[in-house]
Amino acid sequence: MQILVDADACPMAIKEILYRAAERRRVVVTLVANQVLRPPRSPYVKTVRVGAGFNVADGEILARLAAGDLVVTGDIPLAAEVIARGGHALNPRGERYDPENIAERLATRNFMAEMRSAGLEVGGPAALNQRDRQAFANQLDRLLTAALP
Repeated sequence: MQILVDADACPMAIKEILYRAAERRRVVVTLVANQVLRPPRSPYVKTVRVGAGFNVADGEILARLAAGDLVVTGDIPLAAEVIARGGHALNPRGERYDPENIAERLATRNFMAEMRSAGLEVGGPAALNQRDRQAFANQLDRLLTAALP
């Protein structure tokens, strides 16, 4: 198993949890972004810089994905594709996307996009808080424990 991270929008607090998990579990974490990233030096943490453009990072993540890999992303369409290809998807708030909930998440996302395009103010997600960070760390630990000896 490897961990691929949609890193442009991933909060620093979540990246730090991933760095610690990479060292502790000796699992490769690859951060994919269209900007320069400066993670700590580690044989388990890699970066891939992609060009700017719509879904360029998503395409790179999918090109590197193998069944059983974990992708950390808040991008619901990317998560749906990861699941369809046999991967695991986890958002930065600790919510695991799976075959049972991804269709509902896509429908909600699309509905909210329609509302915004109609000019309605629907707001965005609340700022990441300590409870979110803990939920992410716990779910990550569960996934790694199940996947790694």
